[in-house]
Amino acid sequence: MKTYPSEDIRNFAIVGHASSGKTMLAESIEAAAGAINRLGSIEAGTTMSDYHDAEKERQISINATPLCVEFGGKKLNFIDTPGYLDFMAEALGPLRVCDAALVVINAANGVEVGTTKVWDWSRELGVPHLVAVNGLDKELVDFDSGLASLRENFGNKVMPLTVPMNVGPGFNQVMDVLNKKLLTYETDGSGKFTEEDCPESEDLHTELIELIAESDDSLLEKFFEQGNLTEEELRSGLHKALQAEGLIPVFATSSITNVGVTCLMDFIARYGSSPADHPVSKGIKSDESETEINLTDKDPVLFIYKTMNEGHVGSQSFFKLHAGTLSHGADLNNTTHKASERINQIHVLNGKDRTPVDDLSPGDLGALVKLKHTHTCDTLVGGKLDAALPPIEFPGANIHFALRSKGKGDEDKIAAGLAALHEEDPTFIYRVDGDLHQTVISGQGELHLTVVCKRLEERYHVEIELSEPRVPLREAITIPAESKYRHKKQSGGAGQFAEVWMRIEPRERDSGVEFIESLVGQNVSRSFVPSVRKGVEQACRDGIIAGYGVVDVKIDFYDGKEHPVDSKDVAFQTAGKHAFREAFKAAKPCLLEPIMHVEIMVPEEFMGAVMGDLNSRRGKIQGMDADGAFQVVKAHVPQMDLYKYSTNLRSLTEGRGLHTEALSHYENMPREMEQKVIASNQSNGEE
Repeated sequence: MKTYPSEDIRNFAIVGHASSGKTMLAESIEAAAGAINRLGSIEAGTTMSDYHDAEKERQISINATPLCVEFGGKKLNFIDTPGYLDFMAEALGPLRVCDAALVVINAANGVEVGTTKVWDWSRELGVPHLVAVNGLDKELVDFDSGLASLRENFGNKVMPLTVPMNVGPGFNQVMDVLNKKLLTYETDGSGKFTEEDCPESEDLHTELIELIAESDDSLLEKFFEQGNLTEEELRSGLHKALQAEGLIPVFATSSITNVGVTCLMDFIARYGSSPADHPVSKGIKSDESETEINLTDKDPVLFIYKTMNEGHVGSQSFFKLHAGTLSHGADLNNTTHKASERINQIHVLNGKDRTPVDDLSPGDLGALVKLKHTHTCDTLVGGKLDAALPPIEFPGANIHFALRSKGKGDEDKIAAGLAALHEEDPTFIYRVDGDLHQTVISGQGELHLTVVCKRLEERYHVEIELSEPRVPLREAITIPAESKYRHKKQSGGAGQFAEVWMRIEPRERDSGVEFIESLVGQNVSRSFVPSVRKGVEQACRDGIIAGYGVVDVKIDFYDGKEHPVDSKDVAFQTAGKHAFREAFKAAKPCLLEPIMHVEIMVPEEFMGAVMGDLNSRRGKIQGMDADGAFQVVKAHVPQMDLYKYSTNLRSLTEGRGLHTEALSHYENMPREMEQKVIASNQSNGEE
């Protein structure tokens, strides 16, 4: 493949809800460009993009897969992204580095939750949209209702540039609104077609011209003066309108039969966004000041949007070249981690096919292999530039499991594996929780964690098991109390003696633990205050009534007694710990449970089921908002009742609901539940 200049490169991400036909649309693009001889199939596991074993087995996209073809004198870099909600965050990297988002919707279902999610992400990143209404060869589909759904959610700038003429089985004709032609496609999957004039397109063509004129004041003035636009003005205005989202073009397609896809490709090649349309990127210097990175800068600047271990190939780093020309053998600096990298191989990717190249133009996409110090979201630069591109902001996790090794001595291998898998997939998070004495893994859904854990077991030859994680409860008090505790130990040699008098009182929620001393006189030397503090801190970490950390209490060490010979550090630590325990038990202790702020996005028809389920989980509704055809429910729900909630939500909503969760606050646990937790803790302690 030849080297293309920036203005002849088209980078676009294929995004959308699950089962909208993204992978087969990518396959159709490959066939229409002549990169493959015949369409593969998801069922047979023969598509260009879903080539990993897990994707073939489950027949869904799990990874974002870069593809590349030449068409219409342009280089089309496109990335097929997952639509299943567990893996949808894989679209964030591609959206970050692409110059357009091709949003695919299923003609039978219209705009779905996943559609709005990727639309919001791309809008936040300033990426213009194109839309493919797909699956128009199916029974009982309606292009007009799909178009209405798009306009309801995304506004009246949504405009069909191709319109299907014979929707349903046998669909093979589209009206090309821009060129006023009727295209009749062959149904052999080749994407070939014949064309003829189509007078019926005149009204829509006029509507298109008016929409283009409205997006540019100078064009609007010419339109009013001339009553029309010249061909050159129309095509120039079309490109500008696309960048400014004054126009959101919609194309009618069937990816299974490759109907309407070449019209979409021709539009992208002629009018689509190129890296030259967005030449400036924001960089952050080491002193946190901003700088501009321009496409035309001499030295190369790369952003790594994804890393992946590809077995025999090793670690691959997928990148966009934001500036300069990248050449084989270049020495670059990793400004994120302050390390150096030698570029030994540069690849252009088309699914699993890798083509070595000597160099790439600014704005192009590619892959590097076996970098030593580079990970997802890192920036590599040539020359003396000391700046990094901002990292991708990935969504927080919404499901959590405790992970335990089933084999002895595998802990180090598991730790290395978890770290490597997090590098590949930043939406997979793990932590070793010292308070709960568990390794907790978190992700975007149950299937997400299942796939990650299978990779862990296969790559690192370990056996693991997952279970419900302990909830990080906290212990607090409700009234003031005090205690006097004497520690005395005599065992032949030097003894131990310490007496600690202590008052405690509750503090405001989230104010933490405060330790003070108000000693008067000479009963206790001030040198023993740190010892008492250590004992209290140890008791707070260990917990008093149920083994959870203590919060929101004020401790006053106000008096005590000491012995001139037997008083020492260890004696006052012990006395301080037990004095605090006795005072705590006398202060009507309680358990606090974490309350999560949950936002749930669902289609209207599932609201009843979702609300009923929230009530069963002790949820408290905080508000509801409409978002197009969807409802966003905001609620506070105890973390204890959210185990596997994402799985349950998708079951309730036929896979069309999603949620986010974040810690809101802690509040008192109901007394009945509290007593069960305490009893369970005491029972485990006795065992």
